[in-house]
Amino acid sequence: MICVLSGGTGGAKFVDGLRQVMPAEEITLVVNTGDDLLWWGLYVSPDIDSITYVLSGMLSRERGWGVKGDTFLCLQAMGQLGEPTWFHTGDRDLAMHLLRSRLLAEGKTLSEATAVISQKLGVKARILPMSDSRVETRVDTPIGELSFEEYFVQRWYQDPVNAVRFAGASDAEPAPGVVDAITSADAVIIAPSNPITSIGPILAVPGIHNALLQAKARIAKPKIAAISPIVGNAPVAGPAGILMQAQGLPCSIAGVAHAYEDFLDLLVCDTRDARAADMLRQSGLRVHCTRTVMRTADDKAALAREVLSLISPDLLKDKTPAVPQVDSQP
Repeated sequence: MICVLSGGTGGAKFVDGLRQVMPAEEITLVVNTGDDLLWWGLYVSPDIDSITYVLSGMLSRERGWGVKGDTFLCLQAMGQLGEPTWFHTGDRDLAMHLLRSRLLAEGKTLSEATAVISQKLGVKARILPMSDSRVETRVDTPIGELSFEEYFVQRWYQDPVNAVRFAGASDAEPAPGVVDAITSADAVIIAPSNPITSIGPILAVPGIHNALLQAKARIAKPKIAAISPIVGNAPVAGPAGILMQAQGLPCSIAGVAHAYEDFLDLLVCDTRDARAADMLRQSGLRVHCTRTVMRTADDKAALAREVLSLISPDLLKDKTPAVPQVDSQP
């Protein structure tokens, strides 16, 4: 079994590749919920939704979020009624939010609601929210503090960022199964997600960082891998670079490595970062270079296969090993 820490579109793309090359039953996903919000009175969990849609074959590949073939008639109607429409929820997407909100109102936890929805949609992988407690990513800007979705979607991440914090994290607990999934996994993968606002909230939940340290101590070979969302000095997409700099990290693979340095065994980066990878290897970190930009289904599968070949080749559906593109030894 592998455990994947995931959030954002980069995480969803990588999971889309994983499901092509290994049995879904062998995947447990710990998913960021720092982006969760109430929208029109409904509980929306964007990262859990994207992962659920990927694994059920429902994700819109054109948009990278929401349901394929969706319509937006309700969004138009709400706008006509004077309600906010900056968060583009589709009509079929609303079914997810309606069901989740009803389950939560009936007293189920977010973990329980996620399990019910996964079962109804035929998802075989295990999806775990990072916590059943409310943890909210807050972005400090010159105009005040914004939720992540306000910063990212409503304002198109145009505001300068002073700092990022995770409100409620110190009082939160890992959702049931999260710590065990990390400590008992054959390998742990940190998806190519934003280190600050996709993986940062997960690590901020007390107990999860320590679980990664336990996993590192338990597994003899390098089995905790992270895939960099940074190529050169820029993120593949989104505001990761701005947010990393606001938190005192360089926008580079070195910044990604620093964000995970306590537990990281292997960093997977793009071939265009080969020179920077050589410098990181001097610190003793194992670094592997390959193509990490995922534009097609084949790109996603190739990256997932390459990462699995490095950390857990027995789980590959096709046991033919991937051919390393660049020597990954320190």
